[in-house]
Amino acid sequence: MKIILKEDVSGLGYKDDVVEVKNGYGRNYLIPTGKAVIATESALKVLAENQRQRAHKLAKIKADAEELAAKLKDVKLTIGAKTSATGTIFGSVNSIQIAEALEKLGFSVDRKIIDIKESVKEVGNYSATVKLHKEVSVEVPFEVVAE
Repeated sequence: MKIILKEDVSGLGYKDDVVEVKNGYGRNYLIPTGKAVIATESALKVLAENQRQRAHKLAKIKADAEELAAKLKDVKLTIGAKTSATGTIFGSVNSIQIAEALEKLGFSVDRKIIDIKESVKEVGNYSATVKLHKEVSVEVPFEVVAE
């Protein structure tokens, strides 16, 4: 079934994308939660008109995202964590701690757009991807140190 996404859905697409999903996923989850609508002919026409009207706003949003990405490119984070004698972290480092570290440096980044590929359970160097826009993302390196 074809649907139009009304908001970004991780692993599926971004707002206003037309995607193909299985019927159950669309009808039982995406549509009832308000994350998507069925891609009828009239809905697609409305989407095209809305995108045409928002084109200049989207260009500004993308420019702002590129500007923030340029600033974040030079950032190196250090995150302190309680560790055992062997260097294993009690718990793990997640996107919330990275967002808080960025906030201390003056960057307001939502934790939901931060993606860490590997689980961070030991002291060392890692990197996280910050997806600022559907076409703009930046790798932010961070080091986990023992407190």
